[in-house]
Amino acid sequence: MTAVRLSGVDMVFNPGTGQEVKALAGIDLAVGQGEFVSLIGPSGCGKSTMLRLIGDLISPTVGAVAVNGKTPSAARIDRDYGMVFQSATLLEWRKIRANVELPLEIMETDKGERRERAEAMLELVGLADFADHYPWQLSGGMQQRVSIARALAFEPSILLMDEPFGALDEMTRERMQAELLRIWSETRTTVVFVTHSIPEAVFLSNRVVIMSPRPGRITRAVDIDLPQPRNRETREDQRFFELLTSVRDGLRAVEDM
Repeated sequence: MTAVRLSGVDMVFNPGTGQEVKALAGIDLAVGQGEFVSLIGPSGCGKSTMLRLIGDLISPTVGAVAVNGKTPSAARIDRDYGMVFQSATLLEWRKIRANVELPLEIMETDKGERRERAEAMLELVGLADFADHYPWQLSGGMQQRVSIARALAFEPSILLMDEPFGALDEMTRERMQAELLRIWSETRTTVVFVTHSIPEAVFLSNRVVIMSPRPGRITRAVDIDLPQPRNRETREDQRFFELLTSVRDGLRAVEDM
């Protein structure tokens, strides 16, 4: 089953004006249910634009986008996906539990069910003991875990993640990567993940999709055959380094285009 499909997608901003920008050209991509796919490429190549298309924040100029076999608009209404951004974007005046409950509150879910679901998600991300804290009392990595818990609170089948660990220090980032893989292994949520980091893409993914400079095109997809579960030893495995080289070579190739 296909969770996300982009077919012949072009994206042009401000068409026909002096500020016209062709962000994407001829994008064809299928993401299977339960797959973890990372998008990587030069800055400005349209990675985040692809997430915005999937998430119904913008519509393609040409082509079609399907999410769980529906239009992105229908998938949004059906709450098929959650989104996590580089900034945790938590509400500072709400306690952590209340932040996680927010999408359920908007959906008018029963108060008892909201609380139960929020506590289950905080348990999942290892923050059950911090439910009554405020965001400013948590570290950056902990805040991102809250953001993931909030995105998973209404049980979406797809998680869209736009450089969620980009602002974290290297050690925290590696811990968050391991935490995300643990959550993914437990929920089997489909993940589309944007990153600039080659090691992050290889460590997390089933498949790494390489994009060219603007207008962004998919130039190559690298299957990541590292065994699960992945851990600290994975990063020292010879196959890990071989895959790093494969993705790096793919990115160097697009620089020469």
